[in-house]
Amino acid sequence: MNAASEAASGAAVRVRVPATSANLGPGFDAFGLALSLYDELTVTPGGSGVTVEVDGAGAGEVALDESHLVVRAIRAGLESLGASIPGFTLRCQNRIPHGRGLGSSSAAIVGGIAAAYGLTGTPLDRDRVVALAHDLEGHPDNVAAAALGGFTIAWTEGPAGRAIRLEPVEGLAAVAYVPDTRVLTKEARGLLPSAVPHADAAANAGRSALLVAALTARPELLLTATEDRLHQDYREPAMPESLALVRKLRGIGLPAIISGAGPTVLVLTHPTRPSADPGSTTQIPGPAPDGWSRYELEIDPVGVQVWSGDAS
Repeated sequence: MNAASEAASGAAVRVRVPATSANLGPGFDAFGLALSLYDELTVTPGGSGVTVEVDGAGAGEVALDESHLVVRAIRAGLESLGASIPGFTLRCQNRIPHGRGLGSSSAAIVGGIAAAYGLTGTPLDRDRVVALAHDLEGHPDNVAAAALGGFTIAWTEGPAGRAIRLEPVEGLAAVAYVPDTRVLTKEARGLLPSAVPHADAAANAGRSALLVAALTARPELLLTATEDRLHQDYREPAMPESLALVRKLRGIGLPAIISGAGPTVLVLTHPTRPSADPGSTTQIPGPAPDGWSRYELEIDPVGVQVWSGDAS
């Protein structure tokens, strides 16, 4: 049976895709980490139009037609597989906050492309998902982590997005502090200078290399390895409270960073790291500031997942 006929078979497809944190301090536009906070999609083919239902983050705000980002990603995925579906129903259960630096748009894109694979009965090609998602998103760091899980390093070769997955050190986890306010990626990028001092670029290159070691084998080095001179301070005008929190947490020994384009603050944790408070036995950072939400997250090990079958 070919892909087009599989796509029209009527079997529902369920997709789970993780939140992600990009940059991780010095690894600007290259590093990503998959987190245990998930959007879930159900796609049921049938009819001649598209019906979109959204619960959770974005409900009442996002488009409910062909312009919905997941729908566009499904269409792009089907086209890349040589298949098409006249109509389908898309149900989204969104838990990843929008506009907070946790990869909500990358999750939508990767989830939609993965759904296209499920709808056609095609085994999931994660490298191809990364490449196509990069084309839609414009940069590969978040989409790589959403597609591959774990800790990822992404890059471009010509126009193509590529990535590899590395195994995070056992016990690595994260705490996310998420403010109520949003920051658009375009706004955050617009604050970056066109050139940076050579010393800052060299420092970031060294810290990026060190961060690979810290995330995969030497978590006691996370505080030093997450130092950044390339992007976080430049973005302070768009998220002053986030940068203040990063400095406060780092001041007591916690490896805090801006997650992606912000304004979420992410703290990397590991049982072997010394506690920030000498009188405490916990490695978990404290409560969120007023008006912020706090998530204790594990590292998602597998990335996007697809199941075909009953949508109930």
